[in-house]
Amino acid sequence: MTTRYAVWRLLQVLPTCAGILLVGFLLIHAAPGDPVLALAGDGGDEAYYERVRNKFGLDQPLVVQLGTYVANVIRGDLGTSYTSGRPALDVVFERVPATLLLTATALALSTFLGLAAGIAAAARPHGARDALISATSLGLYATPVFLVGQLMMLLFALRMGWFPVQGMTTARENYTGLTHVADVAHHLVLPVIALAAQEIAAVARLTRSGLLDELGRDHVRTARAKGAGEVRVMVKHALRRAMLPVVTLVGGRVGQLVAGTIVVEAVFSWPGVGGLMVSSVQARDTPIVLALFFVIAMTVVLANLLTDLAYRWLDPRVRYG
Repeated sequence: MTTRYAVWRLLQVLPTCAGILLVGFLLIHAAPGDPVLALAGDGGDEAYYERVRNKFGLDQPLVVQLGTYVANVIRGDLGTSYTSGRPALDVVFERVPATLLLTATALALSTFLGLAAGIAAAARPHGARDALISATSLGLYATPVFLVGQLMMLLFALRMGWFPVQGMTTARENYTGLTHVADVAHHLVLPVIALAAQEIAAVARLTRSGLLDELGRDHVRTARAKGAGEVRVMVKHALRRAMLPVVTLVGGRVGQLVAGTIVVEAVFSWPGVGGLMVSSVQARDTPIVLALFFVIAMTVVLANLLTDLAYRWLDPRVRYG
């Protein structure tokens, strides 16, 4: 059943991504401004602008442009960048590793710290530790990502000088090997914490509430009556079932995490897809923007699929028809 369900979900990827690309195409072309002016500047004459429009097919009716784009996508061609003249997917995939490093690290950190904070709070509910963790989580969750990033930059980078202000590597150095890894990790600290802050808070609060609910159930009381230690009761009997809503949260917020990545990359000048998205929208580079929509859509769809499959592992009672 699980295999059939996975195949069925994968088949849903095509119409989902097609719908996203269609909506993105129409929204970009409905946005105010002339992409030709963004490409060629405002100092040319009309004949020059017409040549640019003809070169990129922008002189065709919108329906014709859409049909051409769909035919190219079916062949695996997401277009050529207006600004660089390179295949759009090549330009996007050059930036994906940096964004993947930032997002995956933030997701792992937020999941681990959120679970640890939630367990610590649920172990002694309504005490001083629980109140401190709950208040901190609420504060982090209510603080916008861009504000967390700017405050951390001002305090830890500009004032204390502990971390670099921007970039992924030190600009004037050419490190290799472990030194390069350490340099990237040093630049990664502040962006990861800024991106993970809200996620840590959300996971911690949901883990706490789920554990408190599970700790009051009959199977937990039975385990305690049989002499199981509190750590064993917490981890084996309560945490696994309490993880179901946490998995839903983590998988469902991948899209929000990607959106937060765009903001964080702009704050810290991280060379990922966030900066590419901003510059491409400003330049009206439609092929790059649509290629980014496609990659992000695939990421979110895959994350939701893995979330559903994780349910089966965490709770064998879950069945897929």
